[in-house]
Amino acid sequence: MYTLITVLLFIVCILLVLIVLVQNSKGGGLASNFQSSGQVMGVRKTTDFLEKGTWFLAGALLFLSVVGAGFIPREQSETDQSRVQEQIETAVDPNQAPIFPTTPPATEQTPATDDEGGEN
Repeated sequence: MYTLITVLLFIVCILLVLIVLVQNSKGGGLASNFQSSGQVMGVRKTTDFLEKGTWFLAGALLFLSVVGAGFIPREQSETDQSRVQEQIETAVDPNQAPIFPTTPPATEQTPATDDEGGEN
């Protein structure tokens, strides 16, 4: 169900962008060059249709967003959260000062043997 709502959201978003781009801006803009006197629906009816379509698609976008938030799969987010939590717990703090040993390592001392044959 979540996938269906997500696909519908993408379709509504694309349609909304296309309808907004088709609309005539307040200043005329680029769309004013393509006006002709013999239009099929007329300027006013086209403007009403595009405005109603924009409001309908905006409402559909809002509705699908709210409904989609209710259908988010929860079991996947829990496993992802545990992975994130595990990384947080095992992370090394970069600001922590390194701990160096304060005493030199113990060395084995062997008894001195007199192999040189020196003094006696």
